[in-house]
Amino acid sequence: MNQLLEKLSQLGIVPVIALNKSEDAAPLAKALCNGGLPCAEVTFRTDAAADAIQIMTKEFPEMLVGAGTVLTTEQVDAAMNTGAKFIVSPGFNPRIVKYCVDKGILIIPGCTSPSDIEQAIEYGLEAVKFFPAEASGGLEMIKAMSAPYTKMKFMPTGGINAKNLNSYLDFNRIIACGGSWMVSQDLIAKGDFDRITELTTDAVSSMLGFEVAHVGLNLNTESEADDLANTFEKMLGFKKKIGAGSIFAGTGLELLKSPYLGANGHIAIKTNYINRAIFHMNLRGFDFDMSTAKCDENGNLKTIYLQNEYGGFALHLIQK
Repeated sequence: MNQLLEKLSQLGIVPVIALNKSEDAAPLAKALCNGGLPCAEVTFRTDAAADAIQIMTKEFPEMLVGAGTVLTTEQVDAAMNTGAKFIVSPGFNPRIVKYCVDKGILIIPGCTSPSDIEQAIEYGLEAVKFFPAEASGGLEMIKAMSAPYTKMKFMPTGGINAKNLNSYLDFNRIIACGGSWMVSQDLIAKGDFDRITELTTDAVSSMLGFEVAHVGLNLNTESEADDLANTFEKMLGFKKKIGAGSIFAGTGLELLKSPYLGANGHIAIKTNYINRAIFHMNLRGFDFDMSTAKCDENGNLKTIYLQNEYGGFALHLIQK
């Protein structure tokens, strides 16, 4: 997959922004970065778009900034000259798509029909926008339409919000969702960038869906683990389940038959999307021990440990 598409997939959410004043660009970019989404699709619906992209890309070089609602080749040039990394259009305009492809520019054009997708395939595109998503049939339409086109990926935009975000992202043909619920015109007009940071943080948290899965305790021997499991079963009614390297007491306590990672044991955290979780936790300054990664029979990552201990416990992620 194209590297920029891969990064969009790791981000999971693309804030779609319409700015009336270029002076709002810097505080808005800061709010998005502070909220955990260093990304923006700045739409060319307003005259401030080009200046806003230039400000964001210059002052926040870590951001992945694209231009949206691009309707002409002149807008493509304006966007790229100000630092945009990708182009998004609401529909499929062959002239604009060819212009971008010939220049090696990533373009994600809007497609809502098989005919549109076949044009995209003809131009060698890997991903298309599905817009307006909810009004065009939503997730069920994407699933139905994508069936014959097994390699095409989608970025739905339009009607996506905190409530339906994960239902879209659960479908593995969707790389990311575009949305504006965390960057509404009202909040930008009020200058309420703290609220934008809060909503952005909430969006990322909702997407990743972190939950404690279980706590693992390091015991010295299988006998110790078994004795403690029996105690928990007698005390709390937690049913014992014996595994190869550990014994579970209920679902929340794992008793290791011999010490493993962590001075005291480990804490397992479930997440909706483990690869996205790794990416976002890296953004927050937390690193992973890749030697601990375990995959399922299809090669999909299912668990991995962080590098450090926390309160004497190792920490690892589990794909839900």
